[in-house]
Amino acid sequence: MRALSDTASRFARWAHEEAGIDEAVIGKTLTGGNANVTRLVDTAQGQMVLRHPPSDTVSALAGAGIEREYRFLEALVGKAPVAPPIAWCGDSTVIGAPFSLTGFVPGVSITEHLPASYQDSIETRNSIGTALIAALGSIHVIDPEGLGLGHPDKARSFVTRQVTRWRDARSKDHVRLLPQIETIAAWLLVNCPDPQAIRIVHCDYHLDNTLMDETALRVNAILDWEMATLADPMVDLGLVTALWNRDEGVPLGFRFVQRISNCEGVVSGAELAAKWAQATGFSIARLQYYQVFALWRLAAIVEGAFVLYRKGQVDSAYERGLEQDVPALLSAADLLMRTGAAA
Repeated sequence: MRALSDTASRFARWAHEEAGIDEAVIGKTLTGGNANVTRLVDTAQGQMVLRHPPSDTVSALAGAGIEREYRFLEALVGKAPVAPPIAWCGDSTVIGAPFSLTGFVPGVSITEHLPASYQDSIETRNSIGTALIAALGSIHVIDPEGLGLGHPDKARSFVTRQVTRWRDARSKDHVRLLPQIETIAAWLLVNCPDPQAIRIVHCDYHLDNTLMDETALRVNAILDWEMATLADPMVDLGLVTALWNRDEGVPLGFRFVQRISNCEGVVSGAELAAKWAQATGFSIARLQYYQVFALWRLAAIVEGAFVLYRKGQVDSAYERGLEQDVPALLSAADLLMRTGAAA
């Protein structure tokens, strides 16, 4: 108990001295997010949110994702729906890991079920999709030049660098045969288009990474910015539209993600993409390519967790489910690649 008391005292002192926050007390852990820990903080100025790496993964680079997230929030606040950044601490001696402090944003994260406050209808689900795309468009209209978030020349090669990185990672560290990792990677490298623009991209944008208002059909905040970077904004559009309104009659990777959209009559991903194009002025002519890239990249990344599971290093329902999820994601990417039609 003494270690906890010491940590609480150090945090309260840091909050007062560095951020002018009084009576700061770290509270319960909030659900959501696989990579980092999100905790509620009570203060005299109101509720706030603490983000830090898991205690079992703290290393010299453990805070890099949290620091990256904080820098992007600083650039986006007031321009797009994000939690307002309050303070960043790179000193691991305060609570045992680097951390960020942001304002608390109320809302609900939607996956398999609509909130009780929403009317269960196709119109509601369509409005959620429209809100999701509107929030994304508010990010992509921002010109990142001069914001210090990355180098534009490096951003132009983001897709090819990602394909090479994750293809090589799976080649070096694998526990089963997944030939589509190689065949789709080869197609992606040969057919990669030049970026039409360089914008801030979230890199993991889907409904589950947003907080929807509990009464109004709007996005209150976009969460989990630790993977954010600069790249073609189609990177985000490819993922969110590929995961929207999928056919529940076929094997699906991460079936629970955006399951509320998997209904007959719900607006399609391609129709949402058209709304995004109208809002941003960008072309969606290569939507199919970026949907293939998004599904392939997701599969190649999360297969790493399945490798750890098969090696006995992790064991949860999430990792066990990857036995079916990864092949399903690759099959969906392969189908898009071969048909040439965006979902």
